[in-house]
Amino acid sequence: MSEVKIIPCLDIKDGRVVKGVNFVNLRDARDPVEAAQVYCREGADELVFLDIFATVQARKTRLEWVRKVRGVVTVPFAVGGGISSLEDMQSLFNIGVDKVSINTAAVKEPTLVSEAAKRFRSDRIVVAVDGRKNPPESGLPRLEVVVRSGDEPTGKDIVEWSRQVEELGAGTILLTSKDADGTKAGYDLEMTKAVAEAVSIPVVASGGAGTLQHLLEAVTVGKASAVLAASIFHFGEISIPDAKRYLKEAGVSVRL
Repeated sequence: MSEVKIIPCLDIKDGRVVKGVNFVNLRDARDPVEAAQVYCREGADELVFLDIFATVQARKTRLEWVRKVRGVVTVPFAVGGGISSLEDMQSLFNIGVDKVSINTAAVKEPTLVSEAAKRFRSDRIVVAVDGRKNPPESGLPRLEVVVRSGDEPTGKDIVEWSRQVEELGAGTILLTSKDADGTKAGYDLEMTKAVAEAVSIPVVASGGAGTLQHLLEAVTVGKASAVLAASIFHFGEISIPDAKRYLKEAGVSVRL
């Protein structure tokens, strides 16, 4: 097994790191620059910055917020939120971002993924896939893709969309369960495993981490290549070194 990555996520609203439950009820967590410095010092393998209201507010990613964090980040840095064109991506790469993450724009215009992969390389293109579970009698996919910060259902099956994303040239899938997000009850292992087993590119598990055991389950049961978390790191419940030691002792390959 290749090394599993530990990735803190900075969900940004009004220039501050926030965290909610099921994509709503956001509360202030900390300053993004201070958080980025701490996470890099503690050994984060990558850092994800999501301007979570950019798409909903029909605006671009706030570059001034990104610049401040980019200035202190010493690990691979991915940015998402409000990215809907190659020009948006180029603007971020111009200020030193390593990867861009697209979500709603990829669903609305799948060719954007293939065009971005050709122009910037697949390893720099992350497609964020947000999903929810539907009841059997709903007539909708069991695991359905949602967009616009989880507000808009698409009718797309998550596994089918993830396969398409890989075929289009994405280098990574960032998979978040809306149902599990912020609950600290654990990742959606059914969703994570279904996607991870359907594609050959790395799948980052996101949404629901509350304990060290949850991180381990995402890798061993969910087959994720990386685990992304927010609340447990932002509020000091678990540190990145704690997470890496726990996974290492459980036999998971990590970079200490």
